[in-house]
Amino acid sequence: MTSPGHRLKTMDIIIYHNPDCGTSRNTLGLIRNAGVEPHIIEYLKCPPTRLLLRHLIDRMGLTVRDVLREKGTPFHELRPADP
Repeated sequence: MTSPGHRLKTMDIIIYHNPDCGTSRNTLGLIRNAGVEPHIIEYLKCPPTRLLLRHLIDRMGLTVRDVLREKGTPFHELRPADP
C-alpha cells in the first residue's frame, strides 16, 4: 500500500466530476486516498457527447435507464421507467 503522498502511475482513471456534488467529491477523495491522481473532467463544463455516453454505458454493461439519476431531477414526472 502506498501513502497518499505517493502517487501510482500504473492506473489511468477518469472521473466525470461535479465539484458541487458531495458524492462526486467523496469519490474523488477515495480515488486520491488510494494513491491515484485521476484525470478529472467536470462534465457540467465539458459535457460528454452522445456517442461517448453510449460507449461508457455499453462498457459498464448497463442500460441508459440504469444510469439515469432520479433524485433532484424530473425523472418521476417524465416516467421513463414506464414501458
